[in-house]
Amino acid sequence: MKHYLFWILVSLLFQASGLMAQKTLIHIERAKIANYDVRLGKDVQRLVGDVILRQDSTLFYCDSAYLNEKTRNFDAFGQVYINVNDSMDIYSDRLIYNGDTRIAELFDNVKLIDDSTVLETQYLLYNRMTKLATYPNNGKITQGDKVLTSVKGYYQSDIKEFYFRKDVVLITPDYEIYSDTLVYNSISEIAWFYGPTVIRSDENTLYGGYGWYNTRTDQSYLTKRPSIFTMEQMVYADTMFYNRNTGFGRAGGRVEVVDTNYQVIVKGAFGQFWELEGKSYVTDSAVAVLYDTEDSLFMHADTLFLYFDEDREAKKMEAFYGVRFFRTDLQGTCDSLSYLLSDSTIRMYQDPVLWSEENQLSADSIHIMMTNKALDSLVMYNNAFIVSRDTIRGYNQIKGKDMIGYFEANELDRIAVEGNAQTVYWVREEDKSLIGINLAKASRMLIKLLESQITEIVYRSSPNEVMYPEKDLPPGDEKLRGFRWLEERRPKDKLDIFRKMEVIAEED
Repeated sequence: MKHYLFWILVSLLFQASGLMAQKTLIHIERAKIANYDVRLGKDVQRLVGDVILRQDSTLFYCDSAYLNEKTRNFDAFGQVYINVNDSMDIYSDRLIYNGDTRIAELFDNVKLIDDSTVLETQYLLYNRMTKLATYPNNGKITQGDKVLTSVKGYYQSDIKEFYFRKDVVLITPDYEIYSDTLVYNSISEIAWFYGPTVIRSDENTLYGGYGWYNTRTDQSYLTKRPSIFTMEQMVYADTMFYNRNTGFGRAGGRVEVVDTNYQVIVKGAFGQFWELEGKSYVTDSAVAVLYDTEDSLFMHADTLFLYFDEDREAKKMEAFYGVRFFRTDLQGTCDSLSYLLSDSTIRMYQDPVLWSEENQLSADSIHIMMTNKALDSLVMYNNAFIVSRDTIRGYNQIKGKDMIGYFEANELDRIAVEGNAQTVYWVREEDKSLIGINLAKASRMLIKLLESQITEIVYRSSPNEVMYPEKDLPPGDEKLRGFRWLEERRPKDKLDIFRKMEVIAEED
């Protein structure tokens, strides 16, 4: 916009100074008939037939003209042609020319040709002093396979730059650009936007309030909250660079990647995406939201990746380093995580810990299966451990090589323990009085729960079970080997997922 205002100011200054410029004659180079028309005044000469006029080095061609030798003005009619210089020519049906100010008004079927660029309109004002061409009412620019139209426009011919205002449309075989204000340089083939702009193609649509688009390289840079849309995804940011040929994009400041199909939002302060590879990532305060009208899941990690298939549909999300997530009925932490959107499977790796209501679940890795965004089941691989607080004191514990947990209404309903199954359970009456502490071992167990409390343990093979009164419990047997109570790590709400955690030493 600054360039646009600058050149209008320059034009006005040159027009004002044109009165003081050196005055030169308009020469008649050729005409088949030349006589004075007394009806128009003694200084007006009528020229007819293959007329050629010249001022300085500029030649004017027409079928007929009226030349005022005193005022240095002339009107030209029929097949008007101005040979401005070696690269630029102007055509029209009619011309009014002021020889002092060097301003030409061209009417009807106006065409300005400058090298490979063609400007067409019905009225054009061209200032030879400032080299500025102006059309106030609808014009069309053609350069190769690019066509640009607008209501108002300016062309600075010495720097090959166009300035377009109101209802600007740039059309190419591959995309279309719609803008309020646009500046286009025919040498660099770069278009600058100074207002709300839409860049639309078969693959996607870009929006922005300010920026540029290189029509030669198909690279663009947008600011003022730009966005890019496909059928299923939307990317928002404060600034965005995008290469349409390679499908590479870079976004900064309040970045959001939204997948409407799987209802996933990934946010951060910086992101990049590769459309051809089907990959994108967001980092710096990165957070993912698996949104739901009833209960959304909020996840934070140092870096979040989204992967897409050949149909541009999201298929997988990966989170790396310092993963923490919160949902009202489910919380967790781990070092890295993978979420397959197609089958709603979450895989947690490297010291994963999961909390479901009163239960703390941990293992070497945990896989969670969801159906319709509700917890369905989970598998805990190697060193599987479930801990919950007793209602008064102590901890109820389940340990095994592997475990499979099943959910009903997002609550743990039963747990199958496979391999070296062990339990520590504080058995109480309905009035909460302690009956004893149950220690059990078996190769396999099935544990049933109600409202996060163990209601029944079914031993599948080789059971060994002892109920101890509290005073007779052997020292150290109140905790299974590898026991850890990690409540301090548990995210308390959706903002607490950003809390940095120190490494907590394991308890034996």
